[in-house]
Amino acid sequence: MTVLAAEGPGLEFVEGRSWYDVARISRILSPWRELCTIARQRISLLTNEGTRTMTSSVRILAALVFLLFPAVGGAQESPASRVGTLVIAHGGGPAWDNQVHAIAELVETGGPVQVSFLMGPGASENPFQTAAQRLVDEGADEIIVVPLLVSSHSGHYEQIRWLAGATEEIDEAMLHHLHGAGIERAAVSVPIRVTPALDDSPQVAEVLAARALELSSAPADQALFLMGHGPNAAEDNAEWMRNLRPIADRVHELTGFRDVKLGLVRDDAPAPVREEAVRAIREIIELQHELTGQPVVVVPVLISTGSVSREKFPADLEGLPVVYEGDALLPHPGMADVVEARVREASTR
Repeated sequence: MTVLAAEGPGLEFVEGRSWYDVARISRILSPWRELCTIARQRISLLTNEGTRTMTSSVRILAALVFLLFPAVGGAQESPASRVGTLVIAHGGGPAWDNQVHAIAELVETGGPVQVSFLMGPGASENPFQTAAQRLVDEGADEIIVVPLLVSSHSGHYEQIRWLAGATEEIDEAMLHHLHGAGIERAAVSVPIRVTPALDDSPQVAEVLAARALELSSAPADQALFLMGHGPNAAEDNAEWMRNLRPIADRVHELTGFRDVKLGLVRDDAPAPVREEAVRAIREIIELQHELTGQPVVVVPVLISTGSVSREKFPADLEGLPVVYEGDALLPHPGMADVVEARVREASTR
């Protein structure tokens, strides 16, 4: 039995795919579609109020007046709050970080967007406090921080909450790492709020479903295994699994795989803990193979493609009958939907 592992597409290749280009074009044209929708609504309003004899050109002109000068049609509304979005991730090398930047460029929230990292070269280039100040300089009167982390149950999530002033409690080692990287709280006068991490986001399930279907031509005949990094502590591991199980169930519904299972390698835990976690994952995959008689599709539940997906996971799967490429959640354009959804949810609280 062999591992069917191939180098997945790099960022440049992914950007060349038709679905990626369509997603970018669709997002660029989205404001114009909204403008046309509003214009039609304005025209309809004028027509319903007794202007049925207006010519088409006059109707269009009147609609544009409503759009550009809303006070003509009624009382002037107070300006809405301008939200700045700060996307923050763990961080890695330039290739890892570039996948985060690629998604941030697709995010549309109606306000400015900045990217920061907790470690690596990206952390020093645009630390949290600098990214927050840039959002304010770009006109944001509140900041919503969206952690691109798989789970809210982690030390890194607590680092982000501390940076945003949402908590005063933080592990000394985690605080030391922040200070060592030159990352501090932001001295800005606008409110800062932190959203949950990915957790049980339905948009994440859609991205994982797409990744899985890329690797199978007959999902009804195959099994799927979702393989994640995981935390160190047993309590946190239980919370990760609690959030990821609904995602696995949703992926099952979206893809039609015969069987879908989930496991975490607890990559940073002590060696015996990680070894046991990997052993359990291998046993499940072997059972899935016995059930279907087909290679098991394995998709990583990781933020960005790097050494874990390209080196560690293939080693963990060595000798198993699997189909594995190692493409992480990023840079799938659906991850921009995750960020936008988190901002919408935070804005309505």
